[in-house]
Parts: sequence; structure tokens; C-alpha cells
Amino acid sequence: MGYPQPPQPPQPPPAGNTAAIAAVAKRKQMLPRWLLITGASLAVGGAAIGMLLILGFNLGPLGLTIGLIAAILPVPLLIACFLWLDRYEPEPMHYLLFAFGWGAAPATFVAYWTNTAAADWIKFPEAVVGVLVAPFIEELMKALGPLMILWLRRSRVSGITDGIVYCGLSGVGFAMVENVLYIGGHGFMSGYEQYGPASGTQLVFGLFIARIFMSGFAHPLFTSMTGIGIGVAARSAHTAVRLLAPLPGLILAMMLHGAWNLMAILSAERSPYVFLYGYISVMVPVFLAMVGVALWVRAREGRLAISVLPPYVRAGWFTPPELAALGTLGRRHAARAWAKRVAGDTGRRAMRDFQYAATSLALIRDSMDRQLDPRPERLEHNQAEERDLLQTIQQARYFFSGRDPQMPPAQWDGSAYHLTFPDGVTRRVPAPPEPVVPLPVSMPAPLSPVAPHY
Repeated sequence: MGYPQPPQPPQPPPAGNTAAIAAVAKRKQMLPRWLLITGASLAVGGAAIGMLLILGFNLGPLGLTIGLIAAILPVPLLIACFLWLDRYEPEPMHYLLFAFGWGAAPATFVAYWTNTAAADWIKFPEAVVGVLVAPFIEELMKALGPLMILWLRRSRVSGITDGIVYCGLSGVGFAMVENVLYIGGHGFMSGYEQYGPASGTQLVFGLFIARIFMSGFAHPLFTSMTGIGIGVAARSAHTAVRLLAPLPGLILAMMLHGAWNLMAILSAERSPYVFLYGYISVMVPVFLAMVGVALWVRAREGRLAISVLPPYVRAGWFTPPELAALGTLGRRHAARAWAKRVAGDTGRRAMRDFQYAATSLALIRDSMDRQLDPRPERLEHNQAEERDLLQTIQQARYFFSGRDPQMPPAQWDGSAYHLTFPDGVTRRVPAPPEPVVPLPVSMPAPLSPVAPHY
């Protein structure tokens, strides 16, 4: 498939692509968008109210308040870690909130009643519930929210990083509510009812150290295994892989969760060293390995832009320095600092939007080149979105290109620079072997009568 060939110098692609994208999406979508949003909101909101009533009834106002305060404390830090991971192409906030809310409400609601039924109604032994029932239902429910995003909005899962972020946030939400139950109930209220406030406070500190300081990463870590499978499914062109890839990650998440609970049970029944040995020898290496995988796949998004976008450079849509500046987060930060120096905060924001749009463009072009979804309506949607992103890139560039007083006026034609020398003569200069930063390209004219607001 050919790439857009703009005139020289490059001009923005035709406007009006938003309507085309919306029309294709409407034909493709089986259910109305409002119905999906309403259903998701009711599921999360209804389950949240149900869990709040359950916790309030079981813990009482005081226990609920103490547990909620203690459980919320680590949540901003954990969320910040996943948002930091999702820096190349940040996902829309409402999808991130949905993933977090799903783990905090529907997942905990179903898991609570399933575990309660297994222990109190079916009379399974505690070890069976902890090692088999709880890991199965909890990991399945935590993964269901991100899986719905994959099934209903596959374009919003651009790879393994997104899968890890969605599943990790679902795990954070689940862990928060579970910690409310444990810290407020098994901690504060248990000690308060038997020995008074001092004992309850002491148990709160003990459980805070054990469940949040030492093992606060556990639920996000387990569910992130499913996230890897979701990311693989989103970037595969094979139907079998797209359907089955999340399953190995889900099974691994259940196994790790079951092993974690087994260590806790054996530690309580036999020796506390069982949990300590398992924590150091198994869980810490798994956590470090997962961190390494997450960083590696995140860096791959930068490398993807470098490998996929060169045809756009040859077509005149990007300059070599612009492409080179997309390769790493450090280069992106340097490009934003440069844009701020030459155009203020407006330039920095425009550079940020330029980088996000360029990353999205690389992902879409990679999807089309690999034919991840060969359906005609999807191809039409991707082409329309490609044109829309190119227009966004051109509009963002207008705010910072050609504004560096240290650089001579220059334009890029796809293979060489047209530099205006001090004598007033414009000469064609080949691109150097290594891209020169800052970006030495100016726009020939405003792209549209009304500039976008940043």
C-alpha cells in the first residue's frame, strides 16, 4: 500500500476525515456507543454501591473509614507507576478509569460472593478456597474488564504496554477494596472490639506493612500476566492467536496468585519463614522480571516509530530530526524542552501532541502493513485516521517549526534540505548522516485559517 505523497513542500491532507471515521465506526459497531457506555457505567456504579454496602455492613462506619484511608494511601503511587509506563501513547483517561473501576467494583463484588459461597455455603476448606477458588475467580474477574476493552474497542489496545496498564490498573482497584476489608475488618475492628482502640490501631499498622508495603504489588503483578496476553492478541493478525493469547497469561496469573495464597496459609500453619523464603526466592524475581518486560515493551514503541515512519520522511511528512527525536523518552523530552525554548509553553504542548500523534500513526501504519485486521471497513477506518493524524501533526508543527533563531530558514523535500544562506540564496543541501537537532524546518504558510488551540 502506498504512502501519502504530498506536494513539495508538504501540505496537510484533506480535512473532513472525522465524519468518515465516525461513519465507518458506526457501520462496524454492532451496539450503539451510548448503550455500551451506559452498560459499563451501570455495571461499575452498581457494583461499587453494592461493595460499599457490604463493607459498611461488615465493618461499620469506623472500620470502613479506617480501612478506606489506609487502603487509599498507596493507590496514587501505584497508578502513577502505570501512567509513567504508558508515556509513548497515553490511553484515554476514561478507559483507564474504567479499568480501575472494574477492578474496584464488579470484580470485587463477584469475587466476594463467590469466595463467601465456597467457604460458608459449600463448606470448602479454607486452603481450597484460598489456593483454588479465590485465584480463579479473582483473576478471571480482574481480567474481564480489560478483555472487554479488547473485544469492544480493540483499537484502544495498541500492544503489550496497553495490556499491562489496563490489567495493572484493574489489579490496583481490586487490591484497594480488598485492603479496605482486611485492614478495616481483620485489622482495626478485630482489635478494637476485643482490646480497644490501641490494639486496633496496632493491628492496622501491622496489616498495612504486610499487605501494602510488602505485597501491595501482588494483585497488579498477577493480573499484568493476563495483560501481556491481551497485548499479544491485539497485535496479532492470526485469528487463533487473537482468541487464545490471553489464556496462557490468565492461567499464569491464577497460578502465581494461588502460590502466593499457599505461602500465606503455610506460613500461618507451620512457619513464618515459608512466606519469607517464597517471597524472596519467587515473588521478588517474578516482580523484577515483569518490570524488565514492561520497560522493554515500552521502549519498543519508540523503536517502532523509528522503523515504521521512514517512508513518511521520504514523502516529506517528517524530517530526519523529527523522526530521530521519537526514538526514546529522553529524546522526546529534549525535543519538548527545545520547543519550549523557541515557542514557550504553547510550543511544548504542541510538541507533546506532535509526538503522541506520530506514535499513533506508527501503530496504525504497522497495523496496516501487517494486515492485523484486513476487513475493508477497518482498512477504510485506518486510512481515514491516518490522514487525520497527519493533519494533526502538521497543525502541531506549525507552532514550533522555523522559530529557532539559531537555525537558518530551511525546508525539507523528502531527500534534502533547502537552506537559505546569508547571501539570500536558497541552496539544496543533502541530509547529514546523523540527524541534526534542533529541528531545522519552517512551515511555508499557515496550514489553516483558524489555528488549533493548545
